[in-house]
Amino acid sequence: MGSRIEWVIESCRLLSGIGDEFDSTKPFADKCIGTGIHLEPKTVALLLTLRRGGAEVISTGNLGTTQPEAVEYLRANGVEVLGRPTTDAAEHDADLREVLAPEPDLILDNGGDLFVRYLESPYEHLLGGTEETTSGRTRLSSLRDQIHRPLLVINDSSIKQFAENFHAVGQSVLESLLRITNRGTHGKHVVVLGYGGCGKGVAVNFKNAFASVAVLDPDPLKRLEAHFDGFAVPDRSEALSQADVVITVTGSSDVVTADDLVLFADGVILANAGHFPAEIATSELRAHPSVKEIRNSTDGIETMTLDDGRRVHLLTGGHMVNLNGPRPLGNSIESMDLGFALQARCLEAVALSKLDASEVVVPVPRWIEEKVANSYLAGLSSQRQARR
Repeated sequence: MGSRIEWVIESCRLLSGIGDEFDSTKPFADKCIGTGIHLEPKTVALLLTLRRGGAEVISTGNLGTTQPEAVEYLRANGVEVLGRPTTDAAEHDADLREVLAPEPDLILDNGGDLFVRYLESPYEHLLGGTEETTSGRTRLSSLRDQIHRPLLVINDSSIKQFAENFHAVGQSVLESLLRITNRGTHGKHVVVLGYGGCGKGVAVNFKNAFASVAVLDPDPLKRLEAHFDGFAVPDRSEALSQADVVITVTGSSDVVTADDLVLFADGVILANAGHFPAEIATSELRAHPSVKEIRNSTDGIETMTLDDGRRVHLLTGGHMVNLNGPRPLGNSIESMDLGFALQARCLEAVALSKLDASEVVVPVPRWIEEKVANSYLAGLSSQRQARR
């Protein structure tokens, strides 16, 4: 294997098996799939699997996470990739609209960006599609009646919740903090904002790395759950004033703002693990009158020095920390192989008209989850047999 992309593709056992099946079944024959998703090695494996199913695939990335080597590999293997790596919202908007220009038959969305723009100029032959994230489900839920086509939310599947959100996101966020800062976590005060599936995974992984973890969440039931899980649940000002590391993973905007600058201890590290680069109000922080100097590192660390000498370190400009910085890896291959197998099977079900228009912005049907779970478990059994 000559590259990390080839390592990832060969390691995606489920997608490889689905691709072998798609070579003969061609569920996407004569169909175009438009995608807006993080472009990194594991999504390369997914998009090439869809190509094996007969699809024309037109893709663009998400803000701040597109990896150039993934773009080059996709283009070399027949996927049309629009745009370039960017953190410019206007440029990204133009790329998304270009994906929709040929009126794809299916949409694979990540954050609701494509479906929201589709509704500005809808066309009749769209069959439906998928949405990867909680952030996208939140945006699209109120638009069900307008979409009126099968749209399955991958993030609401049981498999995605435990395999990727809980296990993989927590691991990759921890790995990213260590990778970018080269600082340990033992004895550090880590504050996790958000206690959904991803937040739980982040909290558990930092706790297992010997950090002292506190959880903030506006939902009292989530805070109570965090307490029963063994985490501190102090009030916001107490938590932020003691924090060595603050991690946002809420799916919301402006979770950390300039109003919090007065609370931060010297040397605090801010990182976002949510989908959109809006959880930390980065522009507001930088423009605050108390910020007297900003120093940028090429390794993803931005240091703001306040007028009283305190330093606030922002990782990767507030973009997803586990898909940014030096040598970003994202979530584990195994977890993404499972999640992307769900993507492939859900798009297949939409393409073959196995769903109806009432299944719009809903979780993955159990029969699809069971199919993916059985395939994964069968592969484990085969591996054990081979080692005997």
